[in-house]
Order: sequence, then C-alpha cells, then structure tokens
Amino acid sequence: MTSSEGDQIGRAFRAGLRFVSYRPRSRQEIRRRLGRRFGARTVELALARLEEQGYVDDAAFARSWRESREAHRPRSAGLIRRELAQRGVGREVAEEAVAGLDDEANAYRAGLGRMRSLGGLDYVTFRRRLEGYLGRRGFGTGIVRKAVERLWRERSPVV
Repeated sequence: MTSSEGDQIGRAFRAGLRFVSYRPRSRQEIRRRLGRRFGARTVELALARLEEQGYVDDAAFARSWRESREAHRPRSAGLIRRELAQRGVGREVAEEAVAGLDDEANAYRAGLGRMRSLGGLDYVTFRRRLEGYLGRRGFGTGIVRKAVERLWRERSPVV
C-alpha cells in the first residue's frame, strides 16, 4: 500500500466516523455513503477498520432501530424488518432484532398517539381514520381492529 492509498483510507475512515457520529448506521449505509467519494477497495478497508474498532455492528444497529421505533414511532415487526432490509441489514439479524416485538401493544401505543387528533369524531370516521393510520404502520387487520375497538372504548366509556 502506498502512502497516498493510506491517506485515502484514512480520509474514508474519518468520513465513516463522522457519518456514524450522528446515529448508529448499518454496514451497507456506510458503504453506500463512502462509495460516493472513494473507490471500492478504499471503502472496504475503511469499513474493516471501523468494524475492528467497534463503530460498525449491524446487530447493534438493528436493536437500536427497533428500540427507537418502539419508543417514538411504533411500527409492526414486519415493517421494522423491511426498514432494516432497506438499510442493508441481513434477514437473520433483522429477525433477531424484532423477535419478541408485541404488535398489539405497539398498535395500541401508536393509536394512543393519534387519539388527540381524533377527538369528537363519530365512530365510523374514528374507525376509518385510525384503521388507515395503523395500517400504514404495517399492522395487520386483526390487530388494527382490536386496537381501534379498545381505543374507542377507552375514549367513550359506556354510561
């Protein structure tokens, strides 16, 4: 390796460090980002160095992604799996990350967050809007129906 190759790898490594400093990234996200400015060999060597030093870990990235989704923007396990796949995380790693995810609880929490904007609506409109909202977050029909019914009951207790 020549001095200029070493400099390029160093630059790619530092660029990778900056990229992961904002939030955890998958190996594929870093590869794509560095690939815009550096050659394939340089990117792979910089990635290896980043991984060696603990800055790249797809399993940790996937766990972090799931935790973030659960805490701030609840989604179904299937949708989280697809999001991870789009970011280059392998199927097995994604499966492991979403193992034990409770879609019913997440659908309920997502619906709770939406309740404020649904106040004062009749049941049909409430159901239609909430079903659409939860459906776009990847929840299946059965889970959506349970969440809608539960949220409607909690919203409008029987007198």
